[in-house]
Amino acid sequence: MRKAQHIIGLPVIAIETGKQAGTAKDVVIGRDWNVLGVLIDSKHWFSSSRYIAWDDIVSIGADAVTISDEQVVRPWNDDHADFVYLLDGGFKLKGLPVITANGDQLGFVEDVYFGTQMDKKILGYELSGGLISDLTEGRKWLPSPNEATLGEDAVVVPVHCALQDAPSYEEIG
Repeated sequence: MRKAQHIIGLPVIAIETGKQAGTAKDVVIGRDWNVLGVLIDSKHWFSSSRYIAWDDIVSIGADAVTISDEQVVRPWNDDHADFVYLLDGGFKLKGLPVITANGDQLGFVEDVYFGTQMDKKILGYELSGGLISDLTEGRKWLPSPNEATLGEDAVVVPVHCALQDAPSYEEIG
């Protein structure tokens, strides 16, 4: 498994030219819990963000995101109501509380995990219980249930969801 936040800050390199197309700045997720793509920084101060669809990414390594060529980079506008951003944007996932259907709060979303290499499906969430809880107990991992509801103010999961210890870097690397 891979953490979405490990993508943030990586250079995006076009394999065809070896040129850097930008730097990954956020991950875009659909309401169906699939990763849709990666936002990259704008080339100029007053230009808008740019976007690479997940299917156009060749690979995500430890040190870079690779794309075939710069033609796959397209303009992005922020008015997509069906999309969720991990870190920023109009509707961000990080920081949303995760609550069971019976009203118990499990924690706050810190990150999401997706499968090996280019698998789009979100497999689970890394949850924080707050600074002190994170320091004393560590963060927790919640496998993504099929019935999770992504709401404006919370992620609602079924009552039977159980928290586990978050995977270590070696387990997801």
